[in-house]
Amino acid sequence: MIPLSDALSPLPAERAEPRPLAAPASAHRQRWAVRAACASLMLVIFLVDTLTTLEGAVAVLYVVAVMLAARTARRADIVVASAAGIALTLVAYLDSYGLRHVGSQTVRALVSLSAIAISALLALQNQRAVHALSAQATLLDLSHDMIFVRDHAGVITFWNRTAEETYGWTAQEATGRVADALLHARYPQRREAIEAQLLREGRWEGQLEQTGRDGRTRVLDSRWVLQRDARGRPRGVLETHTDVTDRQAAYAALVRSEQRYRRMFDASRIGVVQQDWSAVRAALSADGLQQVDVLQAYLAGHPEYSRQMRRLATVHEANPAFRAMIGAVDGMPAAASLDALLDPDDAGFAESLLAFARGDAFFEGETEMLRGDGSRVPILFTITFADPQAHGLADDAGVLVFVVDITERRQAQDAALAAQAELAHATRVATLGELTASIAHEINQPLMAVVTNGQAGLRWLHRQPPELHEVDAAISRIVSEGRRASEIVSRVRDFLAKAPVRRQALQPATLVEEAASLVRHELARAGVWLRLSVAPGLPAVLGDRVQLEQVLVNLMLNASQAMATQAQPRMLTVEARLDAGDGIAITVSDSGPGIAPAHLERLFEPFFTTRPQGMGMGLAICRSTVQAHGGQLCVQQTSDQGSCFLMRLPAHHGTTP
Repeated sequence: MIPLSDALSPLPAERAEPRPLAAPASAHRQRWAVRAACASLMLVIFLVDTLTTLEGAVAVLYVVAVMLAARTARRADIVVASAAGIALTLVAYLDSYGLRHVGSQTVRALVSLSAIAISALLALQNQRAVHALSAQATLLDLSHDMIFVRDHAGVITFWNRTAEETYGWTAQEATGRVADALLHARYPQRREAIEAQLLREGRWEGQLEQTGRDGRTRVLDSRWVLQRDARGRPRGVLETHTDVTDRQAAYAALVRSEQRYRRMFDASRIGVVQQDWSAVRAALSADGLQQVDVLQAYLAGHPEYSRQMRRLATVHEANPAFRAMIGAVDGMPAAASLDALLDPDDAGFAESLLAFARGDAFFEGETEMLRGDGSRVPILFTITFADPQAHGLADDAGVLVFVVDITERRQAQDAALAAQAELAHATRVATLGELTASIAHEINQPLMAVVTNGQAGLRWLHRQPPELHEVDAAISRIVSEGRRASEIVSRVRDFLAKAPVRRQALQPATLVEEAASLVRHELARAGVWLRLSVAPGLPAVLGDRVQLEQVLVNLMLNASQAMATQAQPRMLTVEARLDAGDGIAITVSDSGPGIAPAHLERLFEPFFTTRPQGMGMGLAICRSTVQAHGGQLCVQQTSDQGSCFLMRLPAHHGTTP
């Protein structure tokens, strides 16, 4: 094995390139050519030594033949050439002088033999050195690191195969070039400081950047070793470089990821806790409770076991949001027990323990935590159980718990429940008010008719002589209005009791005429001229007679009240005709001032009225009644000369239910 000093020293031409450059067939031909030249040279030397009268040590020239044979890099060729040279020298000496001659020729012959033997020994030794150096160079070529040797001036003298593949320059192109200029090296500190450390300590290690032929810059772990000669002077530097570009990028990405997740961990408003459940798993294993059904049965009989497991689950780290929840702003105590954070009577941990034993990936629940001051914090939590085997973990120290403080939500729920209760109470009050207003509105008309007819009967009775037939008619109308009021009350009572609607087949003509008869006296007193128009042969409608008559009565009285302040003739027209789609259309139109466009959208809303004495319930009740009969009630037209309400009812062609 050749020492590192030989590898670092400038290599001769035959050692500078250990890798074969020629193909095996070409190298074979070259070796045979060298052998032929060697043999020819030895033959010429033998002939000159034998056939000429030269007195010099001609046989010394066999040394040239031995050195020529060494060019084949074969030990056998050197041995054969040296042996042949020695043999030919002896043959030439014996042929010329014989065995008994001793003189200057003998001395020259011995000098020649010694020279041939010494040259052979030197050639063999050099060959061993070349082979050892080639082996070392081959090992350097096999290395996965980029390795090159440079002298003290930075000139490259050796360039391994990995350097060729990585940097892009061949050994022939790189050899003789200055390394820093070729690779555009960038150092972590001044180059002079690095060189000073190398001269002082004999080695240097660090990271640097180099650029290859493709323009790509690589981050390298670099190691330099300085070689000195026997006098301690620098001879060369062996540089070994490991490409850590990808590793450096991966590490940088890891650092960025760690910083990102750390920022998320610290800045999140959700509480995040890292817990260690390794002792919990060990305890379950030691107690033989790894199976979920066995553990569940044991917890049912030994509820205190859940709290024992809580003491074994420890908190390793918590983010600021969690610490703020429990009032531990200054930090969590080392290895704090989970038992210190939960209420002694908490039953949620048992479910978490069963999920852990079952191997679930996560568990969600709701519970309350204890703050440092003893107060309680309602929370929602999610526990993520990391499988140690699946994630390459040694234990269960990576259990993460995400906690959300739901105090505000609880308060909002309580406020919502209170508001809901108040709203329900207000709804009941409003419903009662609407019902009262509805009853008052419906009963008011018959009662006013009773009063009016009673007053009229008294006037007829007080005449001299009394008009008894008029009194009789007034009393009859009073009885009729009283019965109508009773029927209205009965319908309201049935509605509240959810009694079935009393529906029957009604003729539109009869419906219109009876409704008109109920208000005819009031219309006459108000100076309203009533015109009825009913098309002949109309089909019947199915409904409650009292309710539908009351709708028409409300519409006619509203029209009469709308025309009460005008001086021009007051016309009220009620028409019944066949509507499109085989339905019945009943219109109530007047010659009053009409309806303001701004009031049209709210006209049928409860408690909306345009009269100071109005209750705003009449039209709302009318529409609800018509819709309950499968019909529609709307304003058909409105103008400065009056308004028109249209009531549509489906025709009935079958039998009465």
